[in-house]
Amino acid sequence: MKSIFFAFPLALFFIHAVDCFSQPSLGDWLIQTIADPVRIEEQVGGKELVISNGLIARTFRMEPNLASISFQNRQTGEEFIRGVKPEALIAIDGRDYPVGGLLGQPDYGYLAPEWLDSMTSDPAAFQLTGYSIGDIAPRFAWKRKRYGEDRPWPPLGKSVSFHFTPPQALQDSNPGLILSVHYEMYQGIPVLAKWATIDNGSEKNIVIDRLTVEMLAVMERVSEVNLARSTKPRLHQNYIDPNDLAEMSDLRIHVQSDYTFCGGSYLSSDQTTFWTPDDQYQTQVNYDRTWPHLLTCRYPYGPAASLPPGEAFTSFRTYELLHDSDDRERRGLAVRRMHRVLTPWCTENPLMLHLRYSDSESIRRAVDQCAETGFEMIILSFGSGVNMESDDPQYMERLKADFDYAHSRGIEIGGYSLLASRSAGPDYNVIDPNTGEPGAYFGQSPCLVSEWGERYFKNLKNFILQTGCDILEHDGSYPGDVCASTRHKGHRGLEDSQWAQFRKISEFYHWCRENGVYLNVPDYYFLNGANKTAMGYRETNWSLPRERQIIHGRQNIYDGTWFKTPSMGWMFVPLVEYHGGGAAATIEPLREHLDTYEAFLAQNLGSGVQACYRGPRLYDADETKAVVKRWVNFYKNYRPILDSDIIHLCRPDGRDWDGILHVNPQLKTRGFAMLFNPSKEVIERTIALPLYYAGLTDVARVREKEGEFAEYTLDREYRIELPVRIDPQSWTWFVIE
Repeated sequence: MKSIFFAFPLALFFIHAVDCFSQPSLGDWLIQTIADPVRIEEQVGGKELVISNGLIARTFRMEPNLASISFQNRQTGEEFIRGVKPEALIAIDGRDYPVGGLLGQPDYGYLAPEWLDSMTSDPAAFQLTGYSIGDIAPRFAWKRKRYGEDRPWPPLGKSVSFHFTPPQALQDSNPGLILSVHYEMYQGIPVLAKWATIDNGSEKNIVIDRLTVEMLAVMERVSEVNLARSTKPRLHQNYIDPNDLAEMSDLRIHVQSDYTFCGGSYLSSDQTTFWTPDDQYQTQVNYDRTWPHLLTCRYPYGPAASLPPGEAFTSFRTYELLHDSDDRERRGLAVRRMHRVLTPWCTENPLMLHLRYSDSESIRRAVDQCAETGFEMIILSFGSGVNMESDDPQYMERLKADFDYAHSRGIEIGGYSLLASRSAGPDYNVIDPNTGEPGAYFGQSPCLVSEWGERYFKNLKNFILQTGCDILEHDGSYPGDVCASTRHKGHRGLEDSQWAQFRKISEFYHWCRENGVYLNVPDYYFLNGANKTAMGYRETNWSLPRERQIIHGRQNIYDGTWFKTPSMGWMFVPLVEYHGGGAAATIEPLREHLDTYEAFLAQNLGSGVQACYRGPRLYDADETKAVVKRWVNFYKNYRPILDSDIIHLCRPDGRDWDGILHVNPQLKTRGFAMLFNPSKEVIERTIALPLYYAGLTDVARVREKEGEFAEYTLDREYRIELPVRIDPQSWTWFVIE
């Protein structure tokens, strides 16, 4: 028999052997619960302030002005700052100002501590006046009403806020203006958050033209004389050059913000993270001095926010995760853990039917089938005829009766609404600044802060409250369109149009989270309250023959869970025809294609991934019902481990076995391997299962399906060699304790 081995866990376990230490390790935070609290302490006679959670630490010099002088991974000893930069940059009423920072660093290749005492404050910068420490406040309210991980909200940790007064010239014209830079650090994860607020205590209106909330002169880990990052023009902020990713992959810092749109992953949706050359780094090895050593986190457009007297502005938040490894799986696990802590609603993972019709008879039949099989949620799908924008009292009264019936049977229910990718008419559509005509990223799109936008969100809220709606599938969420109109109520013109529209959509999602409304959003709005986005698939692939859909589906899950937890991404199952393909692509009649239906149920639920099962029903015969119930019971029986993170074993190629391994060192069931055989022959293999992230060190108890447990000894790479036999075009699973 052929043996398959995985060699990465040992290298991960001894990661510290190749790094320098600054203090003893607390243990692996991806396996153990790190209970050390966040500490904020003055040092060096009050000149410096350190915020640390035992895993990472950020150090600030507070004299003669505030500056970040160290950002360190305490587990590896790796330093991330090589030079002092301003804490923020702001443009007010057309003039640029640094916030904090120090002048006089002689060399930006490294920062020597002895240089700090001779460095000076920039008189043109905002000046530090003091700081305050507090607990972490929730970004918005969260009404918990369905199964999910029992994570605290807000996360455990501490915050520190540094307060600044403007430089003299700005202070003279705007007395009472206060700018604060805020940091949060969280217990048990190597993550830091940063944002800024501006309080206008003056008697004059100001405009915040531009704002950069983070600027880090990052210590490079690779130096090249002749290689430079790609300078090809970006057609859109979401465009990612593969060469960019390859060159940046050596960096052990992950950065993302809550100002994201137009993408289903953090990479494609990121709008605020920029890596650029550092003009002050004159001693760098790169001959043209164009290596992107400088991290900035800023608004891509504007915000051009008008701030009247007595009001305050709050920026987006940027989140910085320090990696301790170059291993792809470990880095993905770190990002997934960050989301479990910072966006715990993403662990809600209800089984859902995408109902094709919205008449009362169809709804109640679907409710009964969900209750019979154990499904938990119904979404009145696109094309079902549901109209969440309606203000017709009789229509909402009818749906409320149907929704009440669903609730009486323990089923949550809601509907679909299209926002972008549609026209609201020339008076309300976003205006392309290049043509002066309606035009948007997706062809046409309403301006969210026009009068149409106000009515739209008002009607959605009213529909949710009047009907008892539990879920909103919000298709075509705000994609970042700018709008050159000067006649829309909610923005003055082009410069503030993106910020104003994003604020509108994020405030609405916060309201949904506060009211317990589940949010399916095909963009990366997790940090603003979304529960789930698409796992990542090509919609037209669901028109392929059924057997090809199955393989593509497993590939989508395998690829989509590197940086998403299983519960963060939805898959799709076309019970009825979708994007064409005819009978060969369609599962209905279900009882005639029960093998395909069961294959989808097995690979989705075995991966802990919920799919949009789109059709008029879940079953059409007793034998169909039995299959659905069996797999729902399977999922609910193993739900905690199936919702846990995935270790990627072997990507589906349609030739040989493929599989994944769920791991969770906090559960009795530490691991769950789901293995598939797409071929028409029996497969017999010995597979080396990596159990490091299951928290096992010596012995693992393993059983196949509901069989008897057998003991396996782990080797020093924390693997067991597991003999497996998988029938043709079938699957099996192994439970590990």
